[in-house]
Amino acid sequence: MTTTQTKGHIQMNKQTPASNILRGLNGRLILGTLAVLGGLFLAGMFSRWRANATLTNAVLDQRPTVTVISSQRPDDNAKLVLPGSTQAIQETAIYARTNGYVRQWLVDIGAKVEAGQLLAEIETPEIDQELNQARAAFEQASANAELARVTMVRWHEMLQKRVVSAQEFDEKKAAADARRADLNAAQANVQRLERLQGFQRVVSPFAGIVTARNIDTGALVSAGSNGQSGPLFRIAQTDTLRIYVTVPETDALTIAPGQSASVTFREIPDKTFNAKVVRTAGALDPAARTLLTELQLPNADGRFLPGMYAEIEFALPHDGRTLLVPGNAVMIRSDGPKVLVVDGKQTIRARSVKLGRDLGDKVEILSGLSSSEALVANPADQLLEGVEVKLHAQPTQAKR
Repeated sequence: MTTTQTKGHIQMNKQTPASNILRGLNGRLILGTLAVLGGLFLAGMFSRWRANATLTNAVLDQRPTVTVISSQRPDDNAKLVLPGSTQAIQETAIYARTNGYVRQWLVDIGAKVEAGQLLAEIETPEIDQELNQARAAFEQASANAELARVTMVRWHEMLQKRVVSAQEFDEKKAAADARRADLNAAQANVQRLERLQGFQRVVSPFAGIVTARNIDTGALVSAGSNGQSGPLFRIAQTDTLRIYVTVPETDALTIAPGQSASVTFREIPDKTFNAKVVRTAGALDPAARTLLTELQLPNADGRFLPGMYAEIEFALPHDGRTLLVPGNAVMIRSDGPKVLVVDGKQTIRARSVKLGRDLGDKVEILSGLSSSEALVANPADQLLEGVEVKLHAQPTQAKR
């Protein structure tokens, strides 16, 4: 028994290395399986994470893109920029004052003329004939008046000698008065026709430039502006130009005669010219709530042409506590003006503000906004409170 047990024990001891090998193989298999399963799990998680990231980015890419700008504190050079158009200081259409035919014209467009200079001559045969008849009628009335006066003097002498009655003398005196009245009427008619004949010479009312000529030799013209023919000429005095601008109500009290303004023209870049405010309407237009203001710009060298578009800049006082924002950043709603602010989370926040003066391309914000906040430029209707947005590069804002 002892021998058998000993042999069995020895036999079992001989089987121990094989068992250890099997156990090692099973451990490695389990570890490999776990590693494969872990890799598959990580691969699945990475794929899901990448899909979620792609979806998130796609959602974020659908956010509207906005351009943000910043408000500014006004400096000492705040300006009001308004559009205007140049006009000649004087301009008139010259019509014929008598009926006739154009004998000759002496000036054409672009010609510089002086006051009283002859522009054209009109031939008026009918007026000439009427004047001759009027003069003959005047001579006849003069003779009748002289006869009536002499008769009245003689009857007055006879009345003194009591040869005629007072009634007869009064009749002769009334006849003399009537003939004198006829003489005055004839003289007035002669003067009228002489004046009409004087209108044969068409002259310039002031020094200027001929801007239009509408006649030719032999053309039929009629008196006045209501006739079939139009004006013979147009004359413009351009040594000084007028510029009319409409100033908004918010700035009307800051504009006064004698104030200077800078004028720029697109046709003359990089140059500014000085103009003066000469007068204002003194009352606001009730429809537009604007003040009509006239400026004058010297133009002795004829550099500027009437009708040129101009931009006028007024230097205006301001309150340093206010903010300046571009006009396109302000929305006018039924509940008042608003601006859209982008907060730190790139979310839209609507702010009610109180507006000050309209400075053309900029407006004043009196309250409701901080200088450190980013505003949306040209806000669209779909930008509402709480909407997330993407930011565009902020443009540089030039100080005014």
